[in-house]
Order: sequence, then C-alpha cells, then structure tokens
Amino acid sequence: MLLPLSTGLWMTLSHVEQKAVKHRIGRTVFRRLDHPRRCATPCTDLVHRNEHGTGAVNLILASTSPIRGTLLANAGVPYGAEAPGVDEAPLKAGFEGGDEALALLLAEAKALAVSEHRPGALVIGSDSLVSVDGRRFDKPAGPETAAEHLRFFSGRTMMLTSAVALAQGGEIVWRHASAARLKVRNLSERFIADYLEAEWPEVSYCVGVFRLEGSGVQLFEDIEGDHFTILGLPLLPLLGALREQGILTA
Repeated sequence: MLLPLSTGLWMTLSHVEQKAVKHRIGRTVFRRLDHPRRCATPCTDLVHRNEHGTGAVNLILASTSPIRGTLLANAGVPYGAEAPGVDEAPLKAGFEGGDEALALLLAEAKALAVSEHRPGALVIGSDSLVSVDGRRFDKPAGPETAAEHLRFFSGRTMMLTSAVALAQGGEIVWRHASAARLKVRNLSERFIADYLEAEWPEVSYCVGVFRLEGSGVQLFEDIEGDHFTILGLPLLPLLGALREQGILTA
C-alpha cells in the first residue's frame, strides 16, 4: 500500500517537483549492471523488470554511508548509491514529535530527494537519531565536541532510533523504525582522549560518536536492541520489504 506523505513533510519538500506517476512493482526478473559511477561502497545496480518485461527499475541507496552500504552488500543485495543532498536542519528545527517520528521524517525526505530525479528507481532512505536524557545529539563537528558528547553520555543510557523508508516515483511505499537502548559505562578522561585519538575522524560521521563494529563497543556495559538498528539500518524489516516488492526472492 502506498503511504501518504505527511502534510508537514510535503510542505518542507514542496520545492521538489512531483512529476512521477504512482505504480506498483510487479513480479520481476533480475540482471546485474556495473555501477556507472564511483560510490562509497563498491556495488552494482540491481535492475528488474515487471512481468511484462518493461519499466526497468534500479535499487538505489540514498546514502554514501559505508556501513549501510556494507550491510546491504554483505546481505547479497545489489544496489547503487547516491547522496541525497537533504538539508536536515530545517526538518529538525522546531520539530515537536518523538525520535521515531523524526527519524522517519528524515528517512522519507532522503528517499524522496533521490526518487524525484530517478523516477524509475526504488530508493532506500535511512536515518539514525541518538538521544540521552531527552537531549538529541547531532554528529560531532570536531574532536572537542565529540569529547563533550562522550562526557555527557558517560554513565547514562543512550536511546538510538533508526528508520528506513522506500520511495518510488516520488511516493513513499514503505517505512519502518526501531529503537535500541545502550547503557554507557563510566568513561574516564584518559579513555575519552585515547578513544578519540584512535577513532577520529571516522566517528565524526557517526551520531553517538561510536562505531559498534569497531572499538566503539568499549563505550557500553549493556545493549538492548537489534544489532542492525544500532548500525543504522533496520536490515531484517528492509529485506522483508524488498521481498514483498519483488526485489529479492521470497
């Protein structure tokens, strides 16, 4: 079922021209194409056609995040990648909803931004948010900011929410959000300094200032939630949606 775009998101993205026609993806056959441009993660485009053999559709990840690309590639999902170019600041400014609603809003905006000029593509948009004691955090602007974030996180519980959305023809066709709870241990000043010396600038691209697949796991004493959600992409629900859309074999 095609999900309606919220009025707030539509107004925010009204500068994007809505020209594509709604349509459902039919039963498909697959073939791989070499990716026509360089992207953050080596990948291929997935091209499928409907049961009538027309209407080729590419699967595109609206992100250049290496970890999200790696998750798809490791799962055997061929895809292309493209930066969405979405300014998140206007969407976040004055937003009064919860973390799940905001994460979905951002994921939808990224998927739609690419979908608008790739009308034949099925586009994956995703976003992650971190909040601690009701305060939302952005990616650190520099190592000093990162250290401040880590000091605030120390001894507290971090809530991480990740959302993913699929868009086609300028419409959201599926979306999902999930959350994880991460208990941060007490962090010493020496640990923070050594950690950032080893992990900067890689963690500058990570909300929460950590890479769970690396030494960032040392920040935590307990974790509750889906591993892929913490990495920034609720992969299992997404794979299910791609099967429902005919992209993957059921």
